Amino acid sequence: MSRRQFLSYTLGGAGAFMAAGATIPMIRFAVDPLLQPKNEGAFVKVIEEEKVTEEPTEVKFTIHQVDGWYESDPKLTAWIAKDEDGTIYALSPVCKHLGCTVNWNTNPEFPEEFFCPCHGAHYTRDGQTLAVAPAPLDEFEVKRENGFVYLGPVRPNTRV
Repeated sequence: MSRRQFLSYTLGGAGAFMAAGATIPMIRFAVDPLLQPKNEGAFVKVIEEEKVTEEPTEVKFTIHQVDGWYESDPKLTAWIAKDEDGTIYALSPVCKHLGCTVNWNTNPEFPEEFFCPCHGAHYTRDGQTLAVAPAPLDEFEVKRENGFVYLGPVRPNTRV
């Protein structure tokens, strides 16, 4: 091995070592949130079970959310109702067309339906789309415990 090859290998190795020392922490910073274990979505107490009727009721609640290193407490809304069997369900008010907010029974043309004022999408009591929107309203996971209704994460609608 010549002196020139030895210096090339030594400087190349030292340069690679220093580059790795600077790059690895940046990669770890970007990837670390993805490697954290996913915990089950937390359930939030929103309403007493006896107050839920067959008529959808709007409830507002706050959840604790962690996005990477950013923590926040956003305020959410759900439409809670009971079906004929007594099963409690909660629908997301976010329209599946363009993300506007739907309201229950606010348009005289579409009585007893969820209606989106932005582009005219409307849905049945169970969240099934009737016009404009490509998919039914999402629903929250629901848990009943000690006389209260708890809502969990949003999932695709399983009722329709």
